Amino acid sequence: MKAKQFKTLDEQIEILKYKGLVVNDEEYAKKVLLRENYFFLSGYRHVFMRSDDPKRYIAGTTFEELYSLFLFDRQFRNIIFKNLLIIENNLKSIISYRLSKKYGYKEHDYLKPKNFDTNPEKSRQVNDLIKKMKRQVRVNGRQHSATMHYLSNYGYIPLWVLVKVLSFGIVSELYSILRIDDRIAIAEIYRTDIVTLSTYLPILSNYRNLCAHEDILYENKTQKIISNTIFHKLLNIEKVNDEYKYGKNDLFALLIIMKQLLTNEEIKNIVIEIDRALENLDYNLHSIPISKVLDRMGFPMNWKEIANIEKE
Repeated sequence: MKAKQFKTLDEQIEILKYKGLVVNDEEYAKKVLLRENYFFLSGYRHVFMRSDDPKRYIAGTTFEELYSLFLFDRQFRNIIFKNLLIIENNLKSIISYRLSKKYGYKEHDYLKPKNFDTNPEKSRQVNDLIKKMKRQVRVNGRQHSATMHYLSNYGYIPLWVLVKVLSFGIVSELYSILRIDDRIAIAEIYRTDIVTLSTYLPILSNYRNLCAHEDILYENKTQKIISNTIFHKLLNIEKVNDEYKYGKNDLFALLIIMKQLLTNEEIKNIVIEIDRALENLDYNLHSIPISKVLDRMGFPMNWKEIANIEKE
């Protein structure tokens, strides 16, 4: 395999032009490439490529359009990320409240194996996760002001404080090993069932990490597929081979999950913010219609109507 060689900004511009991209202002383009990275920016090229020649841009596609999609995804990612943090905080609060009230507030009380799923098949997972949480106490206990305060003054860290230093991934796994009655009680707070919530949490955790590392978001697809919901039906989402075309493992599926876990007001605000970002992108697109971007996102044309559907 031929090794990739370093390319100067001028050479990067020539490569883009060779592939058919229109570069109207080369000095501006070089400033953008220096700040944003050619590799990262090129990751947004696919929606602009010709169907008959995927290595060449659609005639008339400009550098500004490519950069506009890049900036849209950054804005979209920030909208999703800040709301995923809300869900993460809500979940941590709910789980810590439930377990602290039922099992105690000192780690040697709430981290007893008997407080978790007693199914023999889950014993190894339970023990591994307890070790992870105890390791977080040792490693992070003295590095965060809240945990350090409790260790210094009381000699233990309550769960409602410990969750501050636990990753979304650990908290997601924690839910999966709780006793069945605890999982049901927590799921009922979200007006859902344990199977649905157990499916949603790893998806949310993965998206949280994707956003934190500034990966491409708008066309991301997950391996996990969510079950059909009332929102698929009420929005009359198109079906292909008796399966919904949108809202299964795409960004609209993520929006459906967030719809079920956030408040109606929070979802309305998300929809408003995403709509504004899309309107701005639409204004800057000339070689492709905004519907092509929506399709790659997994958003049906009536996607905004999800904000008006009241949760039961």
